[in-house]
Amino acid sequence: MNIPFLDKLLKRDQVRRGRPLAAAFEDDPAGVAELLSECELLRSQASAVGLELDDTPASLVALDQLLPLWRDDPEALPWLGNDAGLYLGTVVVRTVPGAAWHVWPGGSPAVRLPSGREIPVVEAGLDWAVQGAPELSQMYAEAAEA
Repeated sequence: MNIPFLDKLLKRDQVRRGRPLAAAFEDDPAGVAELLSECELLRSQASAVGLELDDTPASLVALDQLLPLWRDDPEALPWLGNDAGLYLGTVVVRTVPGAAWHVWPGGSPAVRLPSGREIPVVEAGLDWAVQGAPELSQMYAEAAEA
């Protein structure tokens, strides 16, 4: 029996329990891409200030304009940065023709552009959350040009 909802939960649980993301990605790239796009913490934080994240470049601009109140919470900061990077990757994959998720052997997600260049989106999201630079919209613009 194939129950998509249960399949999704099982895959999420396998990744959380240490199943290498790279192996999960090889088995089901679309399912892993869906999990990477959830970004629950970022979406809830944005929603709390009235910002809907609709997976468009305009939402990246809006995120860049938020006051960085998350910097006051050192425990949430890395999680929010991780989500910001995954959200950046989601927007790039959904809007830049030929861009696709790629998972490095160590398990870190990246976005591979049609030019072959790879963007380490989690690192970019962490830099944005901690320092405010580079801006997510700037990273997107560079990806869209490549």
